[in-house]
Amino acid sequence: MNNAVIAVSVCLCGGLGAAARYVCDSVIKASWHKAFPLSTFVINSIAGFLAGVIAGLYSRRFLSDPAHVMLATGFLGGFSTFSTMMNESVTLLLGGRITVFVGYVLTSVVVPVMAAALGYCLVV
Repeated sequence: MNNAVIAVSVCLCGGLGAAARYVCDSVIKASWHKAFPLSTFVINSIAGFLAGVIAGLYSRRFLSDPAHVMLATGFLGGFSTFSTMMNESVTLLLGGRITVFVGYVLTSVVVPVMAAALGYCLVV
């Protein structure tokens, strides 16, 4: 697979990831109306888990280099959203929701990393 095809494939996978994020975000926000930004937290936790699975598959050579880049960089790059997590964190802080802010920041850093480790361990 040549570099141009890989680049286009990464872009297409990124679009699919962004569309999947939009659907998940909409479904969660339709039923969650509390201060804690659950949709971004869930999406980033799922992305962390899938990143671990993809890393594990790649380390076991079940994924080729192009497939690894398309899934990890493309799909998960479009699906996960660190910038939204940071924006929501600042909004909570500026809104005076200090306890929710601290809980959100801590869980948004720790849980996706733990989910990635779990995904990796399940494959390897």
